[in-house]
Amino acid sequence: MPQIRLEQVSKYYQQEKKAVPAVREIDLTIEQQEFVFVTGSSGAGKSTLLNLIAGEITPTAGAVYLDNVPIGQQRRFGHPRKAGCIGYVPQISQLMRKRTIEENLAMASMIGRGRRKVPMEERIRKALCMVGLKDVEKRYPVELSLGECRRVELARAIINSPSVLVLDELTASLDEDTIWDLFHLIGELNRLGTTVIMATHAKNFVNLMRKRVITLVDGRIFGERAEYRRTDRDKYKIDKGSSCHAEKYEGQKKSDPGIWDHYCDFCSAHYCLPHDDEQSKGPV
Repeated sequence: MPQIRLEQVSKYYQQEKKAVPAVREIDLTIEQQEFVFVTGSSGAGKSTLLNLIAGEITPTAGAVYLDNVPIGQQRRFGHPRKAGCIGYVPQISQLMRKRTIEENLAMASMIGRGRRKVPMEERIRKALCMVGLKDVEKRYPVELSLGECRRVELARAIINSPSVLVLDELTASLDEDTIWDLFHLIGELNRLGTTVIMATHAKNFVNLMRKRVITLVDGRIFGERAEYRRTDRDKYKIDKGSSCHAEKYEGQKKSDPGIWDHYCDFCSAHYCLPHDDEQSKGPV
């Protein structure tokens, strides 16, 4: 399974005949199935760092490795099995407005990893179902809300079952309920094996998730907080004061469509089950 490693990575942009650093001398290792938040103020270098990890841009100095192979080589035609191993949602929407949701996902599904056994239509339906969208295949992005469009972009990123998911401000400009839903979904994808690297300004949600946090200041790693590991006592504690979106699922059975059998990352609400005790089947 993939490990991501950055060695002395710097990225400079040319502005008025002057090289301006976006990120500088970054040394970072992210293990398989980690969930890492990247935080920092605007202009700190979060988007640049995620673009480097996703292979969207190349570093000015240093190198980014995926399984000890430079990420730039992963996306070349000479490495078709690796071409679809990173799913990426940029900060600015890249949905094609004059294409249906189905067409948007179909184009993404053609990336890398050779022939697939599952038909494209089935993979599109499953990806949309995983993000909580149904019967939207023939609709256009302009017919959907902002939250629904972000879900479509997430579906497009996961349609090829990537081992790494890079998310740049996925929750920006969304209401609290939608943010809860997206974090809940991303947490489930991570628990099922996907490495997640996410830049966000949603500090309250980051604190509740208790995952590894990397803070950037002026393009450098200023601080880092390790993932908080819950004890068994923590897992079974019921947090009556939680403002999590758990209330929406109260009374629903784990066998109901869209209800996952796992422990909630945000609270210890009684509808959630500790995933250590029972193997999750994931979304239907």
